Amino acid sequence: MNRLVLLALQIGVGLVGLGLWHVFTAYPILGETRQIQFFFSTPGAVLSRAWAEMLTPEIWGHLWITLQETVLAFVLGAAGGIAFGFLFARNALLAAVFDPYIKAANALPRVVLAPIFALWFGLGIWSKVALGFTLVFFIVFFNVYQGVREVSPVVLNNARMLGMSERGLLRHVYWPSALTWMFSSLHTAVGFALVGAVVGEYLGSSAGLGYKIHEAESVFDVTGVFAGMLILTVFVIVIDALVTLIENRLLVWRPQAGGQG
Repeated sequence: MNRLVLLALQIGVGLVGLGLWHVFTAYPILGETRQIQFFFSTPGAVLSRAWAEMLTPEIWGHLWITLQETVLAFVLGAAGGIAFGFLFARNALLAAVFDPYIKAANALPRVVLAPIFALWFGLGIWSKVALGFTLVFFIVFFNVYQGVREVSPVVLNNARMLGMSERGLLRHVYWPSALTWMFSSLHTAVGFALVGAVVGEYLGSSAGLGYKIHEAESVFDVTGVFAGMLILTVFVIVIDALVTLIENRLLVWRPQAGGQG
């Protein structure tokens, strides 16, 4: 599909959603408008509040804190996931021994860890980084682990027959195989790093986007809540675009869809 047509359709869906939101909150279709607006506000009020917030230096300070927490959680979680993913994939005994513990840790609801991390690391950025780390780590870990395990035994045997060392296998066979799997998880991992940061801020913090949303919610400022969510959405879109740009730069060798083999 033509990129401009796709963009037009995407914008159209958004405009239809905003139009329906406006109709159901500005006119007494579902009840008295004042009551409806108390729970849902109006798109015009939300956009105005979000724009006004973006013109103040305060919101940029909150954005900067959330960005720091997101980047740290993503980098540390991805690095840990890559390292342990390779380690466990190359050592079957180690993977078998720790398998039940990895599954148990992954199944643990992350929200229950937020108060523990706040107790251990305080209400600063590191408790949010720790929460984001637990979300990112397992996503990258399982993808890298699977990518290394998916290496064809035929390719490995041929490489060994040609005299390739273990270091050479790691560089030329295992790493390329895991790289595609790893990058397939990056978009999700970035999103979860941001989720960890915002949830941590929401549950206990004095700064950040999650704190701003919680502050508005505590005084029943629905417009402020939706404005914070809108700013957060734009923030996520920008980060995702940056990840896509980095991915396209690093995976320049990736074959185009529908290309000749």
